[in-house]
Amino acid sequence: MGNKQMNKKNIKNSKNNNKNNSKNNSKNKKKNKKIGRKILLIFLLVILIAGGVFAYKVHKNGGGMSGMLATMVGHDENTKKNLGEFKLLLLGISTDQEGVELTDTIMVASYNPNTQKATLFSIPRDTYTGKTPSKATAYEKINALYSRKHRPDETLEAVNQITGLNIQYYVVVRTEALIKLVDVIGGVTFDVPIDMDYDDVTQDLHIHLKAGVQKLDGDKAEQVVRFRHNNDGTSFPEEYGDNDIGRMKTQRNFIMEVVKQTAKPENIFKLGQILEVAKENVVTNIDFGVAKDYIPYVVEFNTDNLLTSALPGVSTNKNSSGTWVYLYDVAETKKLVQELFFDRDVEETAGEDGQEEGSTENTTGNTTSTTSSTNKKNIKIEVLNGSGNTSNLKKVVSQLEGAGYKVDRTGSTTTTSKTTINNKKDISDTLLKNMKDVIGSGTIEESESSSSKVDVTIVIGKDYE
Repeated sequence: MGNKQMNKKNIKNSKNNNKNNSKNNSKNKKKNKKIGRKILLIFLLVILIAGGVFAYKVHKNGGGMSGMLATMVGHDENTKKNLGEFKLLLLGISTDQEGVELTDTIMVASYNPNTQKATLFSIPRDTYTGKTPSKATAYEKINALYSRKHRPDETLEAVNQITGLNIQYYVVVRTEALIKLVDVIGGVTFDVPIDMDYDDVTQDLHIHLKAGVQKLDGDKAEQVVRFRHNNDGTSFPEEYGDNDIGRMKTQRNFIMEVVKQTAKPENIFKLGQILEVAKENVVTNIDFGVAKDYIPYVVEFNTDNLLTSALPGVSTNKNSSGTWVYLYDVAETKKLVQELFFDRDVEETAGEDGQEEGSTENTTGNTTSTTSSTNKKNIKIEVLNGSGNTSNLKKVVSQLEGAGYKVDRTGSTTTTSKTTINNKKDISDTLLKNMKDVIGSGTIEESESSSSKVDVTIVIGKDYE
């Protein structure tokens, strides 16, 4: 066969191959498009299903921002029900003097996600923590405990001793944190109660503010919360509370405004900056796993549900050293702690179960709550120790009775890891949650028994602290 014929044949074969390849490519493209459409449909279907499931969970978790956050951290509709009241000790530390960290602010803060109620309870920084008031020294004031060794747990132990509360967590906030936080959120609008004029060159502290509503930057915020009295010795008016009492009231009011204004929707975009401020200037023993369980519900909080007060007592220098100290009133403190942290969570149980009810009204700060103890005393409680620590039984009984309950029976049981609160006689959820808040731990279980001689059995587990 000649070269010309061979070339013609090759050209013809090449054309046929190109034609076939073109057809195959066309078929493959169509096939790939079909596969692509199927994958896209499957992907969209997965998204729709996942989105539907997520939306359903958000709805089950209460909807809104709170429901979305709760769903994102893995909560279900039962998670919040088992969350007790969260209590912490807040210490505000000034660092103006080199090598010295003074405790300017001492507060107990609590938050209950189920009732959406919170409390700020101030402890005067001069509160005496020793055993012999007649020989009191500055070294025994509660604000000196942290400055000794920089150990917040020592202050925490003293506050628990004073209040009878079982607070487990602390947050130490340096002055720089307040200054930076206020600046990050663009300032805080606050009603300064009086004209403030004070200078302390040893601390490089200069306070010069006029009374009235104004936007405070970080520097002015520090001035407000640290003010006690003017250069001429005058202070807050008597009806407001002079010196430390007025200072604590101003601090509580300012913290309320900071919380309210930090929680504005526009500040969610500043979360990274806020967390960076906290990372650099805050010391705490709160585990992230604990904190994340409460965060979704804090966004619902309304500061109108915040109850505020201060440790009752008197300021005196009638001791051998002439040192001014604050002597707290033990009986009044016990009564006030009961009203602030326990009774307000069971106020809606008044008259439940057909029991006779007697209630008293208490107004503290700007919030009024109705309190009651009759229902508590009528509940028959059994406490069994399964923690392996014999001292825990006495401690739990003391906490319950201090909160107004009556413990009918005590005993021991096999060691268990978890504390449980067994409802045996249809006791209200509110009261059961209140018991959980009182002892600081426990899972509520329903195990009704008509033959039981008690209404509630509390089994102390190893998780009790």
